[in-house]
Amino acid sequence: MKTDQMLAELRAQSPLVQCITNYVAMNIAANVVLAAGASPAMVHSDSEVADFVPICGALTINIGTLSPTWVSSMQLAADTAVASGKPWVLDPVAHFATPFRREVARDLVSRNPTIIRGNASEILALTGGTSAGKGADSGDSVADVESAATVLALTQGCVIAITGEVDFVTDGTRTARITGGHAIMPKITAMGCSLTALIGAFAAIAPPLNATVAALAMFAEAGERAGKTAQGSGSFQVAFLDALMQIAPDDLANDAHVQWL
Repeated sequence: MKTDQMLAELRAQSPLVQCITNYVAMNIAANVVLAAGASPAMVHSDSEVADFVPICGALTINIGTLSPTWVSSMQLAADTAVASGKPWVLDPVAHFATPFRREVARDLVSRNPTIIRGNASEILALTGGTSAGKGADSGDSVADVESAATVLALTQGCVIAITGEVDFVTDGTRTARITGGHAIMPKITAMGCSLTALIGAFAAIAPPLNATVAALAMFAEAGERAGKTAQGSGSFQVAFLDALMQIAPDDLANDAHVQWL
């Protein structure tokens, strides 16, 4: 299924996507999923995730603002997704920053995510390398982590997406790079977190590798469009959401942002 077909299918189905994400990201992540054409649910209580995950098309888990009670919800949700045959996406935000975060990320990776999305420093640290990241900001280049990410994808049996100036996506066998976006995007909090939620939306209606590439391509296209009119980070956010909503399947038909390697 091509990117334009996936977007058309996403809007036809409007899949329900459960987003266990951080406090900073909840609003923008929900709005990004809505603007793209899917339906977000910001459900995180361990009292209901076991009942909620099976009715969703996909689950996304972002560890940006951790607490012990949220960790138990994440674990239960991930296990329920696997048991229910639902795809789930892990965003291991700054997992190298503290021992607590490292342990949580390690545990969640062991629960068989379908897709892992992170910046270069986050993915490098997952492979056992020493990252130069500072908090949620990457200090490593995507190109330097591509080989390690390919090995991780094969070892873990999942899709790995490294996002940055040029995104890299691999399942260990097939690989793509995605270009586009805008320089303002890293200056806006939770853009990457909202991208993870969008990947979940596409994963609900398409195979993991293709879904990830489609989400990144749509994000890149919206970023380019927003950058043409935005005067700064504030107006960019509004323009970005408008662009996501306005992108038509035909706008992605030629896969201009995607290079399969």
